Amino acid sequence: MKRIIDTEKTPIKLWLDDIEPGTLEQAANLANLPFVFKHVAVMPDAHLGYGMPIGGVMAAMGMVVPNAVGVDIGCGICATRTSLVAISTDKLKAMLGEIRKTIPLGFKHHQHRQNPALMPKIKDGRLDDLAIVSREYRNALTQLGTLGGGNHFIEIQKGSDGHIWIMIHSGSRNLGFKVANYYNRLAADLNRQWGSKIPARWQLAFLPIDSEAGRGYLSEMRYCVDFAYANRKLMMERVKDALLAVTPPVLFDEMINIAHNYAAVETHFHKEVIVHRKGATRANPGEIGIIPGSQGTPSYLVRGKGNPESFSSCSHGAGRKMGRKQAQRQLDLAGEQKKLDEQGIIHAIRHRGDLDEAAGAYKDIDEVLENQLDLVEVLVELRPLAVVKG
Repeated sequence: MKRIIDTEKTPIKLWLDDIEPGTLEQAANLANLPFVFKHVAVMPDAHLGYGMPIGGVMAAMGMVVPNAVGVDIGCGICATRTSLVAISTDKLKAMLGEIRKTIPLGFKHHQHRQNPALMPKIKDGRLDDLAIVSREYRNALTQLGTLGGGNHFIEIQKGSDGHIWIMIHSGSRNLGFKVANYYNRLAADLNRQWGSKIPARWQLAFLPIDSEAGRGYLSEMRYCVDFAYANRKLMMERVKDALLAVTPPVLFDEMINIAHNYAAVETHFHKEVIVHRKGATRANPGEIGIIPGSQGTPSYLVRGKGNPESFSSCSHGAGRKMGRKQAQRQLDLAGEQKKLDEQGIIHAIRHRGDLDEAAGAYKDIDEVLENQLDLVEVLVELRPLAVVKG
C-alpha cells in the first residue's frame, strides 16, 4: 500500500502514488456512502469510471450498487498454456486469419444463433425469473463467442516458462450492458422515491440486497458473469482450433479464468459484506490471477497473497493513463507502430483511430506490478507475439 487518505467518512487506501483528481473524487464519494464497510481500496491501475473508479474495490453492508460493477458485467480474462515452445510468424499470421473466420470482432455478432447448450444454466428458478436476461436471451445466442471492442483482445504470447500461451479478454457483451443499465436506472428511480441523501451526480444509486429489485439485480448479474465465462470459453475453443489448423498436434492445459467486474457476498474482517470489484481481480491466498498489460507490453500470471487491506484483491491490468480521445489526438501513430514492429509483434494499430489501444495510452505495467507486491507474486511473464482486437 502506498498511502491512506483519512479525510472522508471512511479511509481510502491507495496502491498508487499518482491518482488523477477525478478518480480520487470518485473514490471519496465511495468512502462517504452510508453503507460502505471499513475502507475503500484503490488498485494501482485505477482510472476514471462511471460512478466508481475502474480499479476500485468497495465492500458494502446490505447494499449493491450497479454502477460499482459497471456495464460489462463479468468482464475478465482467460488463458491457456499450450505444449508449443515456438511458432513462426507465418503460422501466427495464418492463425489470426483462422480466428477472424470464426470469432466476430468489435460490434459484430454471429449471423446465426449459437448452440443453446453452451449458454449458462439457470441455477435457481426459471429463465423467465430473470426479466432482462430472458428478454435478451435470443439476441445473446448470437453474441456468444464474440470478442467485442475497446480493450478486449485475443493474444498469442510467449511465456517466461518457455511455452506459447493463448489469452482472451472479453465480457458479457450487450447482455451485460442491458442488465446493468436497467438496474442502474431502477436504482436511481427508487433512490429518488426513498429520498436518498446520496447525490445523484455521484452515479452511485443502490439497491438493498433483501429487496425485490436487489435480489433481481444480483440474480441477473450472476447470470451475466456466467455468460461472460461461457463467451470466453467458446472463443478459447475456436482459437485452439485455429492453432491446430496451422500447426502439428498441440496439447492444451486447463483454462484459467478470472472475472474483474462483479459483486459477491464474501466475509472480510469477520463480517459478511457485498464486495464490489470494478476492474479489480480477486486475489485470495494461493489463488491464480491474470494481470494483462497492453499490446506492446507483457502480461503476468500471478498468485494472490490474500491481503485483507485490499479485500483480497489486485489490479485487473495496467490501467489507462490517457482517455480514448486524448490518446487518438496526442499519440504518434508512426511512433507507436514502430515500438511494436521493433518487438516483432503482429499488432492491431493500423490507423489513428486505433491509438486509443496503443501501448502509450496505458500505464507502465512494471510500475503497476511493483506497487502491488504485497497483494500478489508473479509466476509467469507473458510477452505478446500477435494481437487481435475489435
